[in-house]
Amino acid sequence: MRIGLLGTGPWAQVAHAPALSGHPDLDFAGVWGRRPDAAGALAALHGVRAYDDVDALLADMDAVAVALPPAVQAELAVRAARAGCHLLLDKPLAPTVAQGREVVAAATSAGVASVVFFTTRFQSGPEAWITEQARVGGWFTGRAQWLGAVFTDPGNPFAASPWRQEKGALWDVGPHALSVLLPVLGEPRRMTAAAYGPGDTVHLVLDHASGASSSLTLSLTAPPAAAGAMVELRGDAGVTLLPEASDGVVPALTRAADALLTAVRTGVPDPRDAAFALRITDILASAESLLGSGTPAS
Repeated sequence: MRIGLLGTGPWAQVAHAPALSGHPDLDFAGVWGRRPDAAGALAALHGVRAYDDVDALLADMDAVAVALPPAVQAELAVRAARAGCHLLLDKPLAPTVAQGREVVAAATSAGVASVVFFTTRFQSGPEAWITEQARVGGWFTGRAQWLGAVFTDPGNPFAASPWRQEKGALWDVGPHALSVLLPVLGEPRRMTAAAYGPGDTVHLVLDHASGASSSLTLSLTAPPAAAGAMVELRGDAGVTLLPEASDGVVPALTRAADALLTAVRTGVPDPRDAAFALRITDILASAESLLGSGTPAS
């Protein structure tokens, strides 16, 4: 399957391009970026063609991987789907529910497969744990802390990202936490609380259809010594913690590409597709509204 890369920033450089170029079942064939010089440099590094015209790249590919800000990703994902390209996307799917719906509708109408790269969901140990806890069931409560130091660790390459500065931890690491909790605890019936903490920190409380409740603490402004991710579940089976990932980002993204290839081959949607990402986008938008209004979201 011929695949092109849209995006040339730090994430494209350290994750997408190495994973695509090293995948045995993908033909990494082109790069497009909003900065032609950066596209040329990244393409040259991996021995592929740099495209000046994104539509020309879409016409030449069977699939695209996207490493761009959410608003740009949503717009180009719609164009790519309409051009018949399968989609390997990043989180968050889009900055608004309306834009997310457009991506899902375009992919559905065109009959193309989609996979969204929620990093934890493609790391072997954590994904096996999620599958097992969903099978066990009987969970009473869940607690997730996703604390990053993007804005407090000098030299972090993602600190200058305008969309992260605008949207903060809710939209950057919130998708990671929700991608773990939803498959285990089920869809949230309502969000009962949302509050700001230090910096861009937010606290959320969800009431799930399974009867369980969960709390999330999300931040990109944690002290570097306090950074890290944790998910704890308590229920009939006792207490269990999400295992630490031992895989790097490139092996995880390689598994995401495997999932896309499987979805294309079988015609069976992957559980981490754009429709799943849209459900998470809806929760994030509700939380954003609740944080702004100070009233509960149902």
